[in-house]
Amino acid sequence: MKVPVQPVVNVGVVGHVDHGKTALVRAMTGESTDRHSEEVKRGISIRLGYADAAVYKCPTCETPQCFGTSETCKHCGGKTEFLRAISFVDSPGHETLMATMLSGAAIMNGALLLIAANEKCPQPQTKEHLMALSIIGVDKIIIVQNKVDIVSEAEARAHYKEIEDFVRGTIAEKAPIIPVSAHHDVNIDAIFMAIEQLIPTSSFDEKAPARMHAARSFDVNRPGAGPDKFVGGVIGGTLTRGRLKVGEEIEITPGRQVGSGANAEWQKLTSKVRSLHSGGSTRKEVVPGGLVAIGTFLDPAFTKSDSLVGRLVGPPGTLPEPMHKMMADVELLDKVVGATEDIKVEGVKTNEPLMLSIGTATTVGMVTSARGNVAEMNLKIPVAAEPGQRLAISRRIGGKWRLIGHGVLK
Repeated sequence: MKVPVQPVVNVGVVGHVDHGKTALVRAMTGESTDRHSEEVKRGISIRLGYADAAVYKCPTCETPQCFGTSETCKHCGGKTEFLRAISFVDSPGHETLMATMLSGAAIMNGALLLIAANEKCPQPQTKEHLMALSIIGVDKIIIVQNKVDIVSEAEARAHYKEIEDFVRGTIAEKAPIIPVSAHHDVNIDAIFMAIEQLIPTSSFDEKAPARMHAARSFDVNRPGAGPDKFVGGVIGGTLTRGRLKVGEEIEITPGRQVGSGANAEWQKLTSKVRSLHSGGSTRKEVVPGGLVAIGTFLDPAFTKSDSLVGRLVGPPGTLPEPMHKMMADVELLDKVVGATEDIKVEGVKTNEPLMLSIGTATTVGMVTSARGNVAEMNLKIPVAAEPGQRLAISRRIGGKWRLIGHGVLK
């Protein structure tokens, strides 16, 4: 959907696999976020998806029917008023893709937690995604009870009660629960109303140097394209501060790995902003809020297949230096999140590997020292981060990475 202005807020769409996240985004924006060939073939989201919507309100109709994405009210036919543009971030629900969901959560201002009415609540990744939102600090949550069209009214009411029981005592305890049928476009307007009421537009420091967390990176050239049509790589993500203009110099850190083994080193990348895209339109300048795409002059081999996900982008000399080692205050959960059975979380041990999610970056840290609630780690892939940043911690359990705690960089 092409929107009239740059989106100003990112709303995540999270939940268990096959609970209807991609279908809901399609109902709200008219776009499918499953664009990758493997996603289309398998019918699941593998990478972070994204789509934009312009939200309008009818000044005469009653709520929630007055909210929608059209300049004309579908009820009274009158002219609607533009409110703002929103970017939706569709996160994969499959248990093996938790790192991708966590990187998406890092750029969310609020989230829709989808729970399918035809399955018992909670499912493993429903619990895991809610805990992940809590750890990352996303507390503006709207619960969407999807697929109410395929259960009876009595079953929907009983399931609604299961949701209330599940969120009691969590950050979503006071979140609204909206029954929805994404496939039949039922109550979509109520979701837009809830977003407008509960997820505010972010404030930002526009005088600070621009900084963007990279959540996607692409090679947009078609196979066989001639030299005259060949363009540089594209980096997608969200600015957290400052402004970025076409023609400005940018630096990407930690950049890319050069060499291997003992000779491996990481080199920062530099380029100029060739183009800026947001909300389906080309722009001369972008600000924090929604998702943006930066066209660069980088060799597209550097950006293809999300190879720059997790990097920081900003003016040269303004970004934190990459960390190859880190120390963090760690707080472990009582139980492993996402497993079908209850597993007690054991303390962090020296020489064990942990998966760390910091901003949109994911790396593996080998614990070199674990004492009390402090852990020191050597990182397999360096990250650009600063003291005070939050991180999510996962452990390899039963062949899968499971969320076991969180921490703060020292």
